[in-house]
Amino acid sequence: MSTHSFRSIEGHTEGMPVRMVIDGAPSITGATMDERRKAFMEGHDWIRRALMLEPRGHSHMSGTLLYPPISADADMSLIFIETSGCLPMCGHASIGSISFALEAGLIRPKSSGTVIVDVPAGTLKAKYQMAGGRVTSVRFTNVPSFLLHRDLEIQHPHFGKLVVDIAYGGNFYPIVEVQANFPGCHHFSPEQLLEWGRQMQTAVNETVDVIHPDFPSIRGVKHTMWTGAPLSDDADARSVVIAGDSLIDRSPCGTGTSARVAQRYARGLLSVEQPFRHQSLIGSCFTGRVESTTELASGLDAVLPSVEGRAWITGRAEHYVDDTQPYAHGFSLQGYVN
Repeated sequence: MSTHSFRSIEGHTEGMPVRMVIDGAPSITGATMDERRKAFMEGHDWIRRALMLEPRGHSHMSGTLLYPPISADADMSLIFIETSGCLPMCGHASIGSISFALEAGLIRPKSSGTVIVDVPAGTLKAKYQMAGGRVTSVRFTNVPSFLLHRDLEIQHPHFGKLVVDIAYGGNFYPIVEVQANFPGCHHFSPEQLLEWGRQMQTAVNETVDVIHPDFPSIRGVKHTMWTGAPLSDDADARSVVIAGDSLIDRSPCGTGTSARVAQRYARGLLSVEQPFRHQSLIGSCFTGRVESTTELASGLDAVLPSVEGRAWITGRAEHYVDDTQPYAHGFSLQGYVN
């Protein structure tokens, strides 16, 4: 019998769960965090399934594995895990993990007020504020983000012809703005948007090759962003992000906000340092900004976006996995649909 235990800090970022594994993560090797992400997927993906899927997790679970830094300037490194897979980057989980690590005293940043994190998508730099031992704000500058495809026509099984932009903010997103065949996310239920989001992912991947110009291993669409009117006057926009087959983001989505900031800048709708208050399905908010412009190695124009938000610790847990347990490595109800 093989028995494993994992200790974690539990919490959420603007409503979206974050389970940060602080003990029990496997030893992985690789010169970069992307190489280590691939090594984790090839040899240890059962850990992701066990901790994210039922019965220990649920269909909307998300988390990280906390590791020491691998670069000289960094304070920590993260592997991102969720129900849909092992992502190159996750914004809400970054905000949560940075907040948890600081509040729990697991890291001591080399520079007060700044945390540098090695992640599979690159290097993440975050500014934070603390009061009374609690992190009150994390504002991270994300990896170079860009608009890859503009005004792409997609034939959707439910809506028919939709025109979408595909932007990158650490993950690729088809961004569906309000248009003739789509009146906005606020007209539909989360369950409808989830089903149609899965269909959108398939339709995009069948229509166009979505490949990062500098990192060809980052390819394909695993998310959908449905947009709509904000819930309050102090927000600029709202979106519902679908990830994989079952996850509906409760937060405004950090990589999604980065992608939308890049898209809006490319379209002349946002200027450098202009705040973009982005609401989620439940009304929680991230503030996105274009910190500066840049250029990919391939020559494509890009921006360095920042995303600011808050996270809260809700508890600590210890999870046990052994081969005698039913469903030891997790299950998803999606696997039981005929």
